[in-house]
Amino acid sequence: MPLPFLTADRAFDAADDVALPFDDRERWRRPYRPGPWRVGVAALVLLVASFVMLSAVVIALSGEMSAGAACLGVGVVVIAMALRLLRMGVWVSARGLRHTGFLITRTTPWAQVVSVRTVQQPVRWLGLPRTVQGQALLLVRRGRPQENVPPLLTTHGADFLGRVTAFDRAADTVEAWADEYGTR
Repeated sequence: MPLPFLTADRAFDAADDVALPFDDRERWRRPYRPGPWRVGVAALVLLVASFVMLSAVVIALSGEMSAGAACLGVGVVVIAMALRLLRMGVWVSARGLRHTGFLITRTTPWAQVVSVRTVQQPVRWLGLPRTVQGQALLLVRRGRPQENVPPLLTTHGADFLGRVTAFDRAADTVEAWADEYGTR
């Protein structure tokens, strides 16, 4: 079963010299692959979910149907959390830029985007409170103050920790989408 949200389109591998290698630009796409940290954590969460689902079957077979159903519900929630973790990131299309978090998704139409730029600043290490010096991709919107705006991507996030070249490529691609569609 193909999972299209796990991988970026193969067009990036084939067309390194083209900034926007897509034919169908109306479809939401993540312009980079999820990083090993994100995929590893999701795999561990799915492993926990498999144990929870197995325990639901054992509990249900022992005759406690309500407890088995509750355990099954917990397993389904854990699987949904793992899938949401894999969907987190920045998505682009001709309609705008979408920043998907664990609980909240923010979509910004290109008409509201002033600029997308890479800056050197303290960034969170794997989303934890500890900060380190790194690069961040920032979105500047029309009519919105820039204080406390979370970065779209960072070099020390779950997708790019230890993959500076992948961060540069993803940041350049998002900036290219902003340059093409943000000026209209």
